[in-house]
Amino acid sequence: MSGFVVFLRKELTESLKTLRLPIALAVFALIGVMNPMFAKLMPEIMGGIDLGGVALELPAPTAMDSWAQFYSNVGQLGMLTVIIVFSGVMSQELSRGTLVNLLTKGLGRPAVVAAKFAAASSVWALCYALCLSVTAAYTAYYWELDLQNAAVAFTGVWLVGELLIALLIFGGALTANTYGALGVTGGAVAALLVAGIAPSFERFNPLSLAGSAFALLSGAAAVDYYAPALAITAASVLLLVAASAAIFRRKRL
Repeated sequence: MSGFVVFLRKELTESLKTLRLPIALAVFALIGVMNPMFAKLMPEIMGGIDLGGVALELPAPTAMDSWAQFYSNVGQLGMLTVIIVFSGVMSQELSRGTLVNLLTKGLGRPAVVAAKFAAASSVWALCYALCLSVTAAYTAYYWELDLQNAAVAFTGVWLVGELLIALLIFGGALTANTYGALGVTGGAVAALLVAGIAPSFERFNPLSLAGSAFALLSGAAAVDYYAPALAITAASVLLLVAASAAIFRRKRL
């Protein structure tokens, strides 16, 4: 446990020194501001477009429009930021061989994987909480907050980020290469996107938690509908981290 704590502290310190955390926080803070701003200004922007004399009447924006922007922006730009920021979380040290000294001093390999996942998850949780808080604050300023199933709806988005981190660590442990980690993650995401074409797979698809699960907030969808996706995503994260530790344990450095 002491080795895990020491390595976790080292990972968190590096996230500050390499500006990984400050940059990620800045991006997610910006996304948090963008969500209600776009919802508020979109009718005015669309109304100013010349459609050849055709009047375009849009309904007044609501809090749900702001949360729709939240799901859209976090589900796309936010998740892309997660992939970029954590793409080399495992692979860079494997390719450089910087772990050899620590491992020869008694640091356990499973502790390395666990600490890297915990550190990346901490950064992601902080960024996500900031984005969610900023969006909620500005949305509450402009409109009334009347959300249903909020805990499940917002937890689902967080779980998708956890899944991406687990995939990047798994890909890094498997290939010891940043491009390999990106390839594994991109391949998994592409497979889920293709599978998502089938409507019957939506309730099982982890990616739906950062997309169509927005319907939970308005009450248009029931929690039970997305329960399989939540369970599959959580189980996949645990399995990927365990598989990463098993692969890393057998890997020659």
